[in-house]
Amino acid sequence: MLKYTEDHEWLKQDGDEIIVGITAYATEQLGDVVFIELPEVGREVEAGEEIVVIESVKAASDIVAPVAGTITAVNEALPDTPGAVNEDALGTWFFRIKPASVDLDGFMDEAAYNEMIG
Repeated sequence: MLKYTEDHEWLKQDGDEIIVGITAYATEQLGDVVFIELPEVGREVEAGEEIVVIESVKAASDIVAPVAGTITAVNEALPDTPGAVNEDALGTWFFRIKPASVDLDGFMDEAAYNEMIG
């Protein structure tokens, strides 16, 4: 089951890690994504820290770490094919993070997220 952040990221728990991507709403707001810079594997991050740079034909944006933890993997194909996120936002992940706590209860479910974006 996916959870969502107010920053339009989706989160999926996978064992003791969290997989992170951006929502279809976020890709619609950005337009065609043309550049993505991912964090380094092994990087320690704090919740709210900007860790991914996304540039589109409309704007530049950042993805922030939803939780504190360690980046365990990145989608290495994404910098070469940034448009993949426009084609399948929920199927395109950016990074995996091993958080200090895997509790996603503080994040929105799909109904709450859909209500937020109206």
